[in-house]
Amino acid sequence: MTGDRLGRPPGSARRGRTRPGSTIAALSLAGALGGGLIACGPGLTDANESVDVPRTDRSTSPSQAGTSASGSVAPPMDRAKPVRVRIPAAHVDTGPVLDLGLRADGSVEVPSVEQADRIGWYEKGVTPGERGPAVLIGHFDTDRGPAVLRQATRLKAGNRVIVDRSDGSEAVFTVRRTEQVSKREFPTQAVYGDTSTSQLRVITCGGALIDGHRPDNIVVYADLTSSRTS
Repeated sequence: MTGDRLGRPPGSARRGRTRPGSTIAALSLAGALGGGLIACGPGLTDANESVDVPRTDRSTSPSQAGTSASGSVAPPMDRAKPVRVRIPAAHVDTGPVLDLGLRADGSVEVPSVEQADRIGWYEKGVTPGERGPAVLIGHFDTDRGPAVLRQATRLKAGNRVIVDRSDGSEAVFTVRRTEQVSKREFPTQAVYGDTSTSQLRVITCGGALIDGHRPDNIVVYADLTSSRTS
């Protein structure tokens, strides 16, 4: 078994939404190794991994919005679940979006190897377009080959992430920056901390394979820069 940490996704007693001063959940990730290359998502391996979610009090200050690559940010949107994700620069166009909640044992659901061509949304957080940091996660590759976020390393400031939502609206995010970090040093507050604007995080695995395991995460930070409502 291997152990990874993917920071502290926000939790809330109300519809799973992020609120300032709410509690946060610490995710300890343990993946079951398969033969050769294992499935790889944001600190994840395959569908058999468990993710413990103990509750802790928020003790850090909210992360602040940065200036987007376009120089402006759009006002927050109402809540609506994501149904499709398009990232032209990374050749991503996928849907429906998976809802990633918590299992009965307190572990978080993750995309299976069979769902490696789809992106999941952490439904205990805000929806893409709402105020706060919405989180999308997906596999970089699996033991079956490249996966949905296989070209995440191509993304750079100014690229767009377009999220179609269940109410017919469209949220357009502009990438502000990307980073590749060790899973042992996951930037928890930067990814999950409360923000004053609508932001998006897209997370997958990265780094050269070591014993069938990618030791890093690629984190894409983006800001809501325009929206269209039905």
